[in-house]
Amino acid sequence: MSQSQSVRKARARVRRALRRKRRQAARLSRKSVQMALLLGGAALVSLVSLGFAQLADFALSWNAAWMSRAGWLAFILLPVGMAVIRWLTLRLAPNASGSGIPQVIGALSLPPGPGQSSLVSLRQTIWKIPLTFLGMLAGASIGREGPSVQVGAAVMLAWGRFWKNRRLPLQGFHHNELIAAGAAGGLAAAFNAPLAGVIFAIEELGRGTVLRWQRLVLIGVLASGFMVVALAGNNPYFGVFGGAPVSNMVGWVLLCGVVNGMMGGIFGRLLGKGPTVLVPASWRASVRAHPVWTAFALGVLLAALGFAMGGTTYGTGYGAAARLLSGQELGHEGFGFAKLAATLASYWAGVPGGIFTPALTIGAGIGEHVWQVAGHPVDQRVLVLISMAAFLAAATQAPLTASVVVMEMTGSQPMLFWLLLGSLTASLVSRQFCPHAFYHLAAGRFRRQAIVEAGRAVRHGAPPGHAAG
Repeated sequence: MSQSQSVRKARARVRRALRRKRRQAARLSRKSVQMALLLGGAALVSLVSLGFAQLADFALSWNAAWMSRAGWLAFILLPVGMAVIRWLTLRLAPNASGSGIPQVIGALSLPPGPGQSSLVSLRQTIWKIPLTFLGMLAGASIGREGPSVQVGAAVMLAWGRFWKNRRLPLQGFHHNELIAAGAAGGLAAAFNAPLAGVIFAIEELGRGTVLRWQRLVLIGVLASGFMVVALAGNNPYFGVFGGAPVSNMVGWVLLCGVVNGMMGGIFGRLLGKGPTVLVPASWRASVRAHPVWTAFALGVLLAALGFAMGGTTYGTGYGAAARLLSGQELGHEGFGFAKLAATLASYWAGVPGGIFTPALTIGAGIGEHVWQVAGHPVDQRVLVLISMAAFLAAATQAPLTASVVVMEMTGSQPMLFWLLLGSLTASLVSRQFCPHAFYHLAAGRFRRQAIVEAGRAVRHGAPPGHAAG
């Protein structure tokens, strides 16, 4: 072999090595940009959730202020407020009504297109924030966590589309993955509970849908939660739980699981039935045809419940649940059942607002009732904690999510086994009263509605994204 041939071969090897290095650098660069864009979306979801939380806190404090001065105003503000919010929802954002979690589940079960987009449209979903704020200000028994899930999904999907249209690396993500990452990130940020967001994504959002659980999707969910922890501090939502397991713990946990399973199953079934369950069959068509007047009537019921319970049924019920968790008594007989009725009325009114935190408060009230009926033989705080997770598990039929959410919200890691046992028991009992998980039952309705709306838009020659408005 001549010297010139050897030189040429050496140069070829060097060129090949350089090409390999360039390809590796390009792959690394794409992955780095992809990670940066995903973390940017997670940060955006976190910031929106934090802003939403601040608005909710303002609404609850203002509601408590006017309630303490003139409680009778509820009989004016609640009926009028519920009717106005329902009218605004129907006019501005019909797919923003209720919790928001069913809309996300419905979107995940649809192929990409106008139908899916309409359920997590940023233009509609963004209305959920001011409308939920108004509902809390009026005194509706609603929470912000379900709405945070839908808002998070809409924000992340819009963020992904923005960069996909510019041909940047997020084009490798499917719409479903962006929706799931934003939705679970919204829950993690709302509850300041990163692990609960991941469990929620796998147990609730992944049920009955096809999702590719890429590592980056789960990183996005965790990032949303951890960013809120970094900005707001690692403070459990309800403070750190101060109780400890008691004697005959298995028996008490099973009792709480069975009682809350029955009540949560009935609650889930009634949520799905709607307000027509309250009236004779001959009136039901009229109730469905007049949603604004129905919301007005349910507002009167909410005002009466709140007046009877000293205002404890208004809003999320955070203050009442926190008092019960600290071992205090509320001094209002039947609070848990009144809060259940108030949450049903608020959801039936069709205003934007979630049931997550109200369900936890209902469980806390039922835990106090169990403690009172049993004759105060054990630490009230333990029964309240177990009942919070058990009722949420029964209402949603998502026991793992309920257990981890309550654990992270109360800093009660040593109680996790008992939370799981109570939640699993309640979920099993709940299925005897409500065979289908409420969120997924409601998701089916939103999915059918989205399909009909998308078909109508196509028939009328609307542009492809028109139904998403």
